[in-house]
Amino acid sequence: MLAVLCASLLLVAMDATILNVALPSLIDDLQPTALQQLWIIDIYGLVLGGLLVTTGAVGDRYGRRKLFLIGFVLFGVASVVAATAGSSAQLIAGRVLLGIGGAMVMPSTLSLIRNIFTDPRERARAIGIWAAVAGAGAAIGPLVGGLLVERYGWAAAFWVNVPVVVVTVIAGVWLLPEYKAAGSHPLDWPSAVLSVVGIVALAWGIKHVARGSPAAADLVILLVAIGLLAWFARRQLKLPDPLLDVRLFRNPPFTAAALTTLMAMLAAGAALFLVSLWLQYVHGYTPFEAGLRTLPTALAMLVSSLLAPALMHRPGVRAAMALGLAGLVAGFVLLALAPQPTSYAYVAVFLISIGLGDGLAVTTAASVLVSAVPPERAGQAGAVSETSYELGVGLGVALLGSIHGAAYARHMAGAPAGATESIGGAKELAERLPAAEGIALLDRARDAFDSALTTTSYVSIGIAGAVLVLVVWMVPKDFKATGSGH
Repeated sequence: MLAVLCASLLLVAMDATILNVALPSLIDDLQPTALQQLWIIDIYGLVLGGLLVTTGAVGDRYGRRKLFLIGFVLFGVASVVAATAGSSAQLIAGRVLLGIGGAMVMPSTLSLIRNIFTDPRERARAIGIWAAVAGAGAAIGPLVGGLLVERYGWAAAFWVNVPVVVVTVIAGVWLLPEYKAAGSHPLDWPSAVLSVVGIVALAWGIKHVARGSPAAADLVILLVAIGLLAWFARRQLKLPDPLLDVRLFRNPPFTAAALTTLMAMLAAGAALFLVSLWLQYVHGYTPFEAGLRTLPTALAMLVSSLLAPALMHRPGVRAAMALGLAGLVAGFVLLALAPQPTSYAYVAVFLISIGLGDGLAVTTAASVLVSAVPPERAGQAGAVSETSYELGVGLGVALLGSIHGAAYARHMAGAPAGATESIGGAKELAERLPAAEGIALLDRARDAFDSALTTTSYVSIGIAGAVLVLVVWMVPKDFKATGSGH
């Protein structure tokens, strides 16, 4: 049963990052604008994150197994839509459908683990494996994507989903038990609308404000998002059976765990996205070669996720979460201080540090979140964990990717218009210029990309460092999560 859940989770997690290395060949084929490029990458995580609270509640009420299977079938159909895309608009639409299907699958995996594994120590091990698969899936996405793109083109990054979906759905029908909460109330649809629109609008607002010089409409959308989410929270307090029991956030360790997952994945998602582009555009690696060079993150995540249950036992939950966040801070400090031009040796150590920190932080946080709710509300814990995870990845690309883009544009001030938008645009322009001018422009773009990476690293240090301080402050030293075997 755990193998079925992990196979689906692996696929959904891989799709969050599998296009990172496919982006250059996809750009050549579909010619998306710079804004469309960001949407192609991050719309999946933003839609998925926006729907998770609602789908977690649907699973609690109508059956987690049923939701899991329907969602995975939709995921397969969406993969075909994306794979056959002849335009950026169709590809973005396919990614939206993938996000909807993924949103139905992901909270079901963690909530089913919560119900299937009733022994705390077994549950801790299962959550460790779950987190290892989720983290490794996001990290090996560039490797698998690179191999497929190099041999068969970017559409293969989606076609690979279809056979896995077929096998997993058949196995799930036979193996997975059904769970639903007894005596639950019907779904509150106004709350569902507030949740989805509020989270997606929040992500949109942050994305556009982060790009610099936001339009008045972007600021209005951000304020509307905050208002909608505040309305959602107030409505949940009045419902006898809320979509999300917001009172859980009055528990400081629960809130700290959600923030830890959000910020760990924000840092890791942005790092994998930017490093994949850096490897291809600055160092000229092929998609597969670039994916291979991000593999240290996957291996490090796997190791730290599997070690997390032991570390939660000793030296403790707070220390384990803080140690994971400290690993993220250390990695970004190394990248920020690396001499320019940055060599792969520094980036490899950075990727290992990010992987170790991310795996430990996310696994520990998942145990805290799952242990905070009764079995009949396991979908809510899964929704909070997965919303934090997916919004982290999506916002990492949107927020830090936009900050990097703005820093790159500043360093490229005065260059031809196409070269200031992105390093991909600079490369395309350089190929049309006389040799000497093209080489000079590309060298300048590479230096600008490197410098922007340093700027982004300092921002990441601030974000991860702030959450580290909050975790130490909000989680008691002797706090024990029941999911860790206590």
